[in-house]
Amino acid sequence: MIWLTGLLRRRTGRILGTAAGIAAAVALLATVGSFLSTARASMTARAVAPVQVDWQVHLNAGADPRAVLATTRAEPGVAVALPVGYAKVPALSTQDGTTVSTTGAAVVVGLPPDYRTVFPGQIRDLGGTGNGVLLAQQTAANLRARPGSVVTVTRPGLPAAQVTVDGIVDLPHADTMLALDPAATAPPDNVLLLPATTFTTLFDPLRADRPDLLADQIHVRTDRRLPADPGTAYTVSTGAAHHLDATLAGAGQSTDNLAAALDAARSDAAYATALFLFLASPGAALAGLLTATVVAAAADRRRKEQALLRARGATARQLLSIAAVEATVSGIIGAALGAAAAAALGSLVFGDSGTAAWSAAAAAAGLVIAAGTVLLPAGRSLRTQTVAAGRTGAARPRLPLVLRLGVDGIALVGAFLVLRATTATGYQLVVAPEGAPRIAVDHWAFTGPALLWIGAALLTWRLVEAGLRFGRRPLTTLLRPVAGPLAGTVAATLQRRRRPIATAATLIACAIAFAVSTAAFTATYQQQAEVDARLTNGADVTVTATPGDLTGGLADAIHATPGVRHVETIQHRFAYVGADLQDLYAVRPATITGGAHLADAWFTGGTAETLMHRLEQQPDGILVSAETVTDFQLQPGDQLILRITDPRTGNPTPVTFHFLGVVNEFPTAPTDSFLVANQHYIAGKVGDGPSTHLIDAGGHDPATVAAALRAAIGPGPAITDITASRTVIGSSLTAVDLDGLTRIELGFALLLAVASAGLVLALGLTERRRTFTITTALGARVRHLAGFVAGEALVITVPALVIGAGTGVGLAQVLIVILKGTFDPPPDRMALPWTYLIVLGAAMVAAVAVTVTGVLAQTRKPRLALLRDV
Repeated sequence: MIWLTGLLRRRTGRILGTAAGIAAAVALLATVGSFLSTARASMTARAVAPVQVDWQVHLNAGADPRAVLATTRAEPGVAVALPVGYAKVPALSTQDGTTVSTTGAAVVVGLPPDYRTVFPGQIRDLGGTGNGVLLAQQTAANLRARPGSVVTVTRPGLPAAQVTVDGIVDLPHADTMLALDPAATAPPDNVLLLPATTFTTLFDPLRADRPDLLADQIHVRTDRRLPADPGTAYTVSTGAAHHLDATLAGAGQSTDNLAAALDAARSDAAYATALFLFLASPGAALAGLLTATVVAAAADRRRKEQALLRARGATARQLLSIAAVEATVSGIIGAALGAAAAAALGSLVFGDSGTAAWSAAAAAAGLVIAAGTVLLPAGRSLRTQTVAAGRTGAARPRLPLVLRLGVDGIALVGAFLVLRATTATGYQLVVAPEGAPRIAVDHWAFTGPALLWIGAALLTWRLVEAGLRFGRRPLTTLLRPVAGPLAGTVAATLQRRRRPIATAATLIACAIAFAVSTAAFTATYQQQAEVDARLTNGADVTVTATPGDLTGGLADAIHATPGVRHVETIQHRFAYVGADLQDLYAVRPATITGGAHLADAWFTGGTAETLMHRLEQQPDGILVSAETVTDFQLQPGDQLILRITDPRTGNPTPVTFHFLGVVNEFPTAPTDSFLVANQHYIAGKVGDGPSTHLIDAGGHDPATVAAALRAAIGPGPAITDITASRTVIGSSLTAVDLDGLTRIELGFALLLAVASAGLVLALGLTERRRTFTITTALGARVRHLAGFVAGEALVITVPALVIGAGTGVGLAQVLIVILKGTFDPPPDRMALPWTYLIVLGAAMVAAVAVTVTGVLAQTRKPRLALLRDV
């Protein structure tokens, strides 16, 4: 207790300096960890938000619908369950005067009265009343139908029935709503929605003779009391659905749409954890190194104190206990300060003060740092130092063993081998097989960047030390503008102090590398999140036409809207490749490249401009997604026959194309299988199809332009803007708002870099105050001292800036390649935030200048007290 009291009274600066470094590490870990928890909860919420029907219970043949419905409603966690009927019919048709339009096979759906209230996102009104008999948009286009049209429904074995259309609708979730069995791969082309009573009247007579044409489902919405973590939520949802299957005992089989949505989110959550480890761990380690530097600055004083206590009878155990007390006090103060800072930052940036679990884990890490920086050096000193050494000062420093053995080279070679294995084609950091209960994370991949950090740091030390050892003449020449005639003396002095200078330069280089790598990675991440949003929405604003707009004045109304600079129109329809139904995008090759801002990285086999030029020169050419190329073993020039529904006849028409190239991404296209072809060629074969208008807002606010379009066009066409799409883009990881995390990461990186430059220089130069005092007492002038101080500052900071910047860019590129699963689509180049990097460089220069100025100010007047031990 006496020692603790004296420590707090006489060594307050030492305690607070150590605590400050620990606080930085604790604050960084707690803040980023709390964000990780918040991000996981956000991923879960975003993943389940678009899901309308959580479970679909498919009734098996012979099952009693009423009994299955009662069992389902009694299942724990089920909020609402509604019965839905399906009927497969050979065709639907309409007649307009003498013109008869007929579809191919169609599905008729019977919906209970409150279906749209319980599942509001399943059906979107495009025209008409929205109640009664509803016709899907594509089917209305095929039949040339509108509200008021009479649709004839063909019924096998029964007379055809007629219904009057009340509304035209879009089915945003047709892939799940119209899945007639769990193995369905694509929604039907033609859909008619009927009230349940009408459906029963029309199709109940078929149950006796043609039960194969009818199907029953129960659509379920659960209470969604799910854990925040997507992986745990997936397990809970899957288990609940399996429990229902077991309870039904063969009467029905459930499709868990909720778990399917969470399946992708849990993979993103694993990537978020990897992101945390890759970005936060180096920062925490750097804060620990800064703490060790602060502690090491008082090493001589500690050795003398230990020697004095030993002379007065203190045992090694007692001395170690005293060091443990100092480590504990520093760790507790640092952990408390760091936790408080993390809570304040969380509330300010994220609106959340953080979680107790992450605060506790970060505080524990702070205590570990305190033990490693205070207690371990004290124990090592007890083993190696004697009373005589304590009187005369520290023993002559030796080159670390790891450096003498060339571990820098071993670490870099190991990093290269690991990175080569973990960045090879086809490698995935996170493996999440669809439907598998667990995901696998290849933790071996973390060793690559870790070895790269270690190897780069050790190599920096070796390069700076070797440069000072063998480069005295070049160093003298370089220092002459700063030190003048004393350049040779300054160079000799720096050569003798090459090891501590190399250590200081290495620490500053690591800080710069951390700042640069963090900035480059987050800038690239934000760049790709914007690309993801643009791909999802298609453009700044996107207008999707309804069947009635195909020949109307929609395009003219769009062009006349304020804020619209350019409109690119593509036609979206569906085509069969063999038995596989895929999205088909008909484009105008001459204008699509500039109008839709196509990127070269989205194509294989040529640039975007080159492939579109080929598509213009060869109208029957077609670009195919990579998945389709693999599935159908296509080669350039191969003939590809697609079946496309002709809206003029309602019949699928074979159209011949020739394979030109591969398209990996395309505006508004899905992420798997799709096709891109010449709009003029397709229109000549099967007529025009539904249009999607991609609008360039020309720098105006997309949300404002979208609002103006809604006012000008009115209800009907779907209008979306990129601002809204940024929050619902395909990858739930990039949908997480990283602005707050970016500010925190870059703020800590800048703080640590500046602190490293200023603190390391200040400590190194302060240790030499006695040397400067002796020099001043012997008649040295301020300009002479400035040569020593500025020379040492330049020798430390210039190599650190150059090596640190290069290392940071390399580390960022490595992270981008390893974490390519976090990008959708992967980047074709790294983004460098030049503004931040310029600010970083200016702050580093300012910190060095302030430090040098401060040291010179302290040495102008000799402090003779420093000469007492000379």
